[in-house]
Amino acid sequence: MQLDEVAQWKPFVPVNGDPIDLSFLDAHSITYLHQAEGKEDIEYTFFVTYSFHCFAKDYPDLTDAERSALMYHAPKDSRPFCYKRYHLARHYLRQIIENLPATSVTHAGFGSYATAEVITETGERAWYYVPFKVYKERKKYRLHVTSAYLISEAPKSAKVGFFTIAYNLRMGKKLPSKQR
Repeated sequence: MQLDEVAQWKPFVPVNGDPIDLSFLDAHSITYLHQAEGKEDIEYTFFVTYSFHCFAKDYPDLTDAERSALMYHAPKDSRPFCYKRYHLARHYLRQIIENLPATSVTHAGFGSYATAEVITETGERAWYYVPFKVYKERKKYRLHVTSAYLISEAPKSAKVGFFTIAYNLRMGKKLPSKQR
């Protein structure tokens, strides 16, 4: 499928370093199965893409030389590569997207939704904020992850079921929003 976002991420090649693979953020499809007692099962297949904000961030304290050495050029913009965001994305992001129906999805503003809670390798809770948008493109369901980063506490926003979002998208209804 021809997508409106990056389908394959080229590796990040640091100055005097080995290339860092970003293929785990390549576009993919995922099928979610909604099962409800007394109702027919519904499958929703989404084509998923990721923004480079999942692995890049411009920190104000970077020197010009550091910024230049870390610069990653995406088709629409450029930002410095962020090792912290990269490691978080590599470890958690795909798993979060695959489990959206079972996670707590909240309104993220600007027509976006987000999920946040992860359990670290040490068993601790962490808030890894993953905002995403859903829409139809060429009669296909799309999910675009717009960013992914750590936050200090749980977001305080209204919750919404992922299958409610998917169902409204399927039926051509307005997507759930904070405003009622």
